[in-house]
Amino acid sequence: MVLGPFDGIDPGTLVLLAVLFVVAESISTLVHRGKTGISPSSSASLAAVVLVGPVGAAIVGFASCLIFRRQDLVKRLFNGGQFAFAGYAAGHVFQMLGGGVGVPDEDAFPWIVLPFAVAVLAYSLLNSLLVAGLLWCLGAVRIQRPRRVMWRPLATLELSSLGYGMLGLFIAAIWGAVGPFAVLLVLIPLFIARWAFDQYVSQQRAHDSTLATLCQAVETKDYYTRGHCMRVAKAAGMIADELGMSAERVQTMRYAGMLHDIGKLGVPTKILQKAGKLTEDEFAAIQLHPMRGYEIVREIDFLDEALAGIMHHHERMDGGGYPMGLAGEEIPEAARLVSVADVFDCLTSTRSYRTAWSAEDAIIELRRCAGTQFDPRMVEALVRAVDREGWEVPDLVEPDEDECVTHHEPEAPAASVRVAGETTRS
Repeated sequence: MVLGPFDGIDPGTLVLLAVLFVVAESISTLVHRGKTGISPSSSASLAAVVLVGPVGAAIVGFASCLIFRRQDLVKRLFNGGQFAFAGYAAGHVFQMLGGGVGVPDEDAFPWIVLPFAVAVLAYSLLNSLLVAGLLWCLGAVRIQRPRRVMWRPLATLELSSLGYGMLGLFIAAIWGAVGPFAVLLVLIPLFIARWAFDQYVSQQRAHDSTLATLCQAVETKDYYTRGHCMRVAKAAGMIADELGMSAERVQTMRYAGMLHDIGKLGVPTKILQKAGKLTEDEFAAIQLHPMRGYEIVREIDFLDEALAGIMHHHERMDGGGYPMGLAGEEIPEAARLVSVADVFDCLTSTRSYRTAWSAEDAIIELRRCAGTQFDPRMVEALVRAVDREGWEVPDLVEPDEDECVTHHEPEAPAASVRVAGETTRS
């Protein structure tokens, strides 16, 4: 930026594009559990590539230092340098392929689309490489052995970025006709789109909060399984991710894991907290909890496939489970997935009557029961996910003085479904 050249750069256009960039970058919306952001600012930066050239695009990108968000100086400078470098490089790519600097006229179309599209790709690639390099230097990511890449969420984000980038050509094209008013023509739809997307994200958070509250209602009946539902939800999400499910289905599997035991709200507390062997009638009441859970939440339309996971997560591959005795592929995929996540957390959790198994021992047991009780595909997906991400065994927290401290896992009749001698009623 210091070296220039600055010939042919209109100061008014440069300032307006910088303002558009800052505003667009400031309204980015966090998605994917609050860790990934989608920002329309690339449209302003790539419009600058056409209207004010590589140096102007670098200046517009460096304006990221002025965004209206709480951010420390180091992050502001890195982001400014990142966008400046990407804009500068994209501007040179655009010119090398025959693109001209300035407002494109009618004769420039459709030939200008090709160099601009390549410039968009270069911009996106450089941004990705710079962020990945930073995360690697900070130790936030590490090089691992080759494995299957989750292309779908990555492709979704990249396509969104490329779509915003191509919008830059629209800005440049109408600049000659309406001048600075082009900024308003772009900003107004962006604000509307951002508001609509925020409503969607808020709705998703409300769904999560509602289901988490239901989980807490279940776990207040049994102190020693507190946190179990959320851990099962985490494991279910890990398995779904490993299987390459879409983001929507991954969320659905998490919902199924969160609510798999919701039917225990309909089971008397004295049965859940009974120390010693259950009678046949008491165990029959326990076996009804999947169907009770389905009845409780079946009117929640966004659960969709999760309902099958809730109702059938105690089915077995050999047909010896409950409530319907389904076998093999008759068992819904969501239920086969939640079953593995459920028992894995049960085995790796500390209870009042035993210490937790290690993740390694739990995996050995799951593999031993694969094909009879569990779907081998789900077991191996969990193994790969745990191998990659690890699994933190929860600590046992003693209950408060006003809570029952004599609780033990009730023994079920001999006909109950067991893993390694334990009743899998978690």
